[in-house]
Amino acid sequence: MNQSESCGKVYLVGAGPGDPGLLTLKAKVLLENADVVLYDALVSPSILTMINPRAEQIHAGKRRGRHSLVQEEITALLIEKAQTNAVVVRLKGGDPFVFGRGGEEMLDLIAAGISVEIVPGITSGIAVPAYAGIPLTHRDYSSSVTFVTGHEMAGKYRPQVNWSAIAHGAETIVVYMGVHNLPYIIGELTKAGRSPETPIALIRWGTTPQQQQLIGTFTTIMDQIEATGFEAPAIAVIGAVVDLHDLLQAGQPLLSRTIPPTPISP
Repeated sequence: MNQSESCGKVYLVGAGPGDPGLLTLKAKVLLENADVVLYDALVSPSILTMINPRAEQIHAGKRRGRHSLVQEEITALLIEKAQTNAVVVRLKGGDPFVFGRGGEEMLDLIAAGISVEIVPGITSGIAVPAYAGIPLTHRDYSSSVTFVTGHEMAGKYRPQVNWSAIAHGAETIVVYMGVHNLPYIIGELTKAGRSPETPIALIRWGTTPQQQQLIGTFTTIMDQIEATGFEAPAIAVIGAVVDLHDLLQAGQPLLSRTIPPTPISP
């Protein structure tokens, strides 16, 4: 009997963008039957309540500058837990294969002889703009979308993000984890020919009752961030589709609020 047959199975599960109603049925069943769950910082608390109460729960969350566990420790834990438990769930915000390091974890688990399965989730880059009344494509506004990380790992095997190519290659740009580097990103896109008046939306805590957003342009958005105290984590949506926000948001239930240009009370 090989190791994968004698061990349990690891499920890399996408928790979606925050709204528990967007969790897939398969993910919910796995959480209810899990023996061990390693979950990330951005997983909604209401989703954590779905976990089998008898399961071991391990917070493995990662945010900029605040890591509960480093990636190598997470992988080692998954391997260890799979050796003595039948159902091990690695619960990640959004989708594991969209800037979630799911590909890295899956390769490491396969190399260790552990059986592994991916359970996709709705990525925040799609759901969050939708909840803000921003379609990523529209026949009259945008026929192409690029999803890109604004927070790259140092020393990658390939060159850094080619912002010039993105500026010319997509009408809508969705940036994950880009608030910290936003001045640089805007500078690169402007240098490549995007107008300083390009619309941009920043949305945090998307799809939850706490959802907040800033709507502006390349010229205004940094002043808006400073005036409101807006902080990461957030999704940035860049392009003409942002202008549809006011029209489409008016036709939806109040799911979020646009932050006015005044300081947020502590």
